[in-house]
Formats: sequence, structure tokens, C-alpha cells
Amino acid sequence: MNKEEFKARANQRIDEISAKINEIKAEKESVKSDVKEEFEESIQELESRKTDLQSKYDDLLNASDEKWEEVKSTFSDAADSFEEGFSKLSSLV
Repeated sequence: MNKEEFKARANQRIDEISAKINEIKAEKESVKSDVKEEFEESIQELESRKTDLQSKYDDLLNASDEKWEEVKSTFSDAADSFEEGFSKLSSLV
């Protein structure tokens, strides 16, 4: 995958993560009251991580050839880490 393809895929992943966060937010009312606070805290954590991911994407867009692999790896690791957060929230619903 070349740089432009990776950048496009990275942007698509951010969109997918945003959509998933919004989907989870919509389920907030169906969460049991005893876990609602934990659910809300987890959403806030995901929102914060999404902001960080967007920053990493900006770094990706501006990365020099010398830094490309490092920035690409950092972005990928950050994007992959969302699966754990999504799984945690799914278990609360």
C-alpha cells in the first residue's frame, strides 16, 4: 500500500471510529443505571483517544519520507487500540 492509499485508509478508519462512538453514545439510555457512570467515562476516554488519533493523522499527512514508517506505525497502533475500548463498552450494554 502506498502513502496515498494508506492516508485514505487512515481517514476512513477515523470516520469508522467516529461512527462507532456515535453509535455507542446512542445506546447510552439502554445501559443499566449501575454501570452508567462507567459507560460515560469510557465514552469520554474514547473521545479523547479519537482527538489524539486525529492528531496522529495530521502528523501522518505531514510526515517526511524519513519519518513515514514511524508515523504510520504510531497511527496504526493508536487506531487498533480502539477495539479494546469498543469491546469494553459493548460488555456494559
